[in-house]
Amino acid sequence: MVQSLTVLADGLDFPTSLAFDDAGRVYLAESGLPFGGADPGGRIWRLGPGTDTSSRTLIADGLAAPVTGLLWHQDHLYASEGGAGRITRIGPDGQRTVIVDGMPGPGNYHIDMAVAGPDGKLYFAQGAMSNLGIIGLDAYELGWLGRLPHSYDVPGLDIELTGFNVTTDDPLAGRPGARTTTGAFVPFGTATRPGQRIPAGLPCSAAVLRCDLDGGNLELVAWGMRNAFGLGFLPDGRLLAVDQGADDRGSRPIGNAPDLLFEVREGAWYGWPDFIGGIPVTDPAFKPTRGPQPAFLLANHDELPPPERPVLDFESHVAATKFAVAPPRSRLAGQLVVTLFGDEAPMTLPPGGPQLGRDLLLVDPADWSTRGLPSGPELHRPIDVGFAPGDDALLILDFGEFEMTDHGVESRRGTGRLWRWAGWDQQS
Repeated sequence: MVQSLTVLADGLDFPTSLAFDDAGRVYLAESGLPFGGADPGGRIWRLGPGTDTSSRTLIADGLAAPVTGLLWHQDHLYASEGGAGRITRIGPDGQRTVIVDGMPGPGNYHIDMAVAGPDGKLYFAQGAMSNLGIIGLDAYELGWLGRLPHSYDVPGLDIELTGFNVTTDDPLAGRPGARTTTGAFVPFGTATRPGQRIPAGLPCSAAVLRCDLDGGNLELVAWGMRNAFGLGFLPDGRLLAVDQGADDRGSRPIGNAPDLLFEVREGAWYGWPDFIGGIPVTDPAFKPTRGPQPAFLLANHDELPPPERPVLDFESHVAATKFAVAPPRSRLAGQLVVTLFGDEAPMTLPPGGPQLGRDLLLVDPADWSTRGLPSGPELHRPIDVGFAPGDDALLILDFGEFEMTDHGVESRRGTGRLWRWAGWDQQS
């Protein structure tokens, strides 16, 4: 097959998510983040039919930003509204029904994408409220802590604390020179003590959860994934999660923490906030530049399941986001195409290094080997990929122009695009 690149949709405002109905029509969600003067509120568009780029129908708007995921299942769309901590089901007539609500937030991360499981359940992830267990001034500097109340992390398993605390300036006190002390799994300005027990909660943060399609019977699947932004089932029924690694920032910074690809096992612990891919945060490999080596927050590791090891470590700070499984007719059937959104220096790591990510990675589940996908479109920030039913072409959703600087976000609205790459699997 001859390779060809086509823009199916452009002028998009920071899109995040793709979905396909049974007829092969394409749906995409704009995040609703008001960067670069973009209109606030998430939107869902339907393209089509087929590859017709002249037709675009607005399916829903005013969704709570950021919209982090979009699913088509049994004639309904399911939109993950991170800004409200909920999943909303949208029917063929446009009627909206909130089926999951009251998830932790606001915080560093949100409720993430949902996927339909082979057991008829809805699986989704909930990100952590903090970088690595303690709310710090990085939240205030980015505007999160200033939005009160700022949620703190809720464990998915019963934990005992070491009593590790951090003393920082207190920007909320309203007086110069004010200081406060904050521990783990508690609100900003609350100290903890050694031996303090915190029971598991539901819903919790840093977890994968599931529920019935109507939102009933919410339950924990696994705990200890910092931000499992991308979820998906392999053809054999295994559930995979792309977990985004912690950053060199805040009251408990960590260096060189990679993004991870996990096989999700029911009842397992994936290590957050004390292990990275099964390796303790006290390992010298994780020494940060913006603070001391992290100390343990949890005192009862022996009471928890052993921390799971990943099937794959991504390069640190490439910000792996979502993936799609190549369809059966593809030359690369069963392999994963993963989007690498790219680093957010200087927010998440010190500046001065090369740009990371901003491209696609091919992963072979047979041995978890990886290789890049060259000769594709020029991408700003790839964030989702997919295959429409009956079409072997790879669809790539690009978030658009978006960079962090010392002065905050620099971005340009209308730079998001949806690409169709036919013959993508003919790469040598």
